[in-house]
Formats: sequence, structure tokens, C-alpha cells
Amino acid sequence: MKGRAIVGMVAHYVCVKTQTVEFHSEGARLRGFLHRPDAEAGRLPFIVQGPGWLGLADAKLYRPYHQAFTDAGFAVLIFDYRGFGESEGDRGTISPDWQLRDWRNAIAYMRERADMAADRAAIFGSGGTGGGNAILAAAAEPEIRATISQVPVADGRDWLHRMRPEHEWVAFLAAVEADRRQRATTGTGITVHPREGIMVETPERRASSVKSDVDGRIPTAVPLASAHGILEYRPIDVASRVHGLMVVGVEDDAVTPTDHARHLYDAAGRPKKLVLQGETTHYAAYRQYAGVVIPMMVDWLRRLVLQDGAIEVREQYAQEETVYRVSETAAVEKMPA
Repeated sequence: MKGRAIVGMVAHYVCVKTQTVEFHSEGARLRGFLHRPDAEAGRLPFIVQGPGWLGLADAKLYRPYHQAFTDAGFAVLIFDYRGFGESEGDRGTISPDWQLRDWRNAIAYMRERADMAADRAAIFGSGGTGGGNAILAAAAEPEIRATISQVPVADGRDWLHRMRPEHEWVAFLAAVEADRRQRATTGTGITVHPREGIMVETPERRASSVKSDVDGRIPTAVPLASAHGILEYRPIDVASRVHGLMVVGVEDDAVTPTDHARHLYDAAGRPKKLVLQGETTHYAAYRQYAGVVIPMMVDWLRRLVLQDGAIEVREQYAQEETVYRVSETAAVEKMPA
């Protein structure tokens, strides 16, 4: 791919049919949106997406991805985790374990549908734990043909640590442990704002409007006990079980560290691809390089999901291990892996 990194996406769109769907996850009724080409196409290959950190299924941020995927002939299911959005469940609890089970049940739901090709499934996750959850789900579902993880978290403890000066980190761990003891003794604990008491927002995040359409609908008070799940969050431990992985990161990322993306890529089995976006920031990159990165995602999905025979696909691309760098000042560059 030559030319400047900022290129417009091809202005050819298929009509998309979107329906609200429901499925069950451990007793909770979850709600999502199923996007699909609005044409008779037999059993469709499909992509399952769980939102990113505090994300919701109807976020406008995801629309360009869903349009591109449906243009390529995929159905896309994006759903709200239990306790979020329109799904049932305990409001305000952030549990990566629950989210992983919800994601796996979403995959099971899609495989059971008569209009979906159960053997042609892919995973897409974007944004912090959204990218990390994609790794966890793919590792637990070995028949998944391709996985895309965008700006992921690989190690939750390291992620939370880097957001804080050391004295604040020590105080945070002490507060989490004190809350654990209080809950064990009294049955109740304290609540915090998830973007202040667990994650710590960067100045860019506070100024960004990229998620303004859903910001007003996320929980503003969650149990501090939710921090335990993030502190124990380790997608890196299972990344070696993921094949067909494309990781998209941002250089010098102040929100989800760049080396998390690199570590996940390094640990994954082949075929795999790493795309690093330069001269940008975590939130700006979504729009700045959409015209380059989204077509790369589509190409990855077409190659690994749409071709006949999973064995042949894996053999054909078994040696692919490629790093690409996207920047304003240069063409898309292929770099040594």
C-alpha cells in the first residue's frame, strides 16, 4: 500500500439491516445489535464484538467499522455486557470474568442461528479491556478464525499502575485492600467513579468528545471492589493460544501502553500482524487513520475467515508475521518483525 497514510475509504456501501437481538448469559438477558448486509446471502460469516472499557453497543465510534465489515459480507453482533446499556444484570459492577462469559455466550448464540455460518467466526475488540477481552475470548474459542484487538490492555495491574505516580499507586492498593476487609466484615464497601477511582483519565480523555454520545449513560459509581478484577486481568497469559491475530496499537500511547500491544503480538501464534499508528494519540487515531486501518482489518478478515478450509488458510499464511507502521509523514511502512 503506497501513498500518504490519510486516504479516504472507498465510497461504496451496501445497505445494512440492523436488528435488536437478545440472548442469555448465565441467567441474564443481554441485548445487542446485529448488523448484516440487507440482501439474501445464505449463511453469513460473522464477527462478535464486545465494547471497550465502559463502552456501550450503540456507540457511534464503532459505526465505520461495522459499515466496512458488512460491506465485506460479514454480519456483526455487538452487545452490551451484563449490567450495562440495555442488558440485564447488576448495575455498576465491572467484572472482566463476567464480560468474558458474556462474549462466549454471544458467540454461542451466533453459531446457533440458522442464518450464520458457525464455522466462519471472527472477533473484534477495541479500546482497553475491549481489546484485551478479544484476546481472552479468542483463546477460549479455538475455532475462531481471526481476531482483531485494537489498543488493548495486556496486563490490568500494570495498566492501572502506570496511570498513577508511585505514592498514589501505593495509596490505591491500600484503599482496595481496606475495602476488601470492610466488605468481609460488614458486607458493604465504598463506591468510586470508574474513571477516577479505578482508571485515571488522561487530559486527552477529559477533553475528547469521541465517546460523548455514550458518556452520559455509563455508571458513575461502581464498587471499588471492581478493581480486583482489573488487577488480576492478564490477557497476556493466554495470548500464545491465539492464532490469526491482528493487533492495532498507537505509538507512545498514554492510555493503553504501546508495549501491551507489542507483547500480545509477540506472544501470539502465526499468522499475526501488528499495526502501529504514529504521530497521533490514543483517541485521535480512531478517526485520523480510519481510512487506512479499517481496510487493513477487512483484508485480514477476508483472508482468514472467507477462504475455504481452516487448515488450508493456516498453512497458507503460517509464516506471516508482519509489522506495519502508519504515519502522517510516510506511506504505510512494512517493518521488521
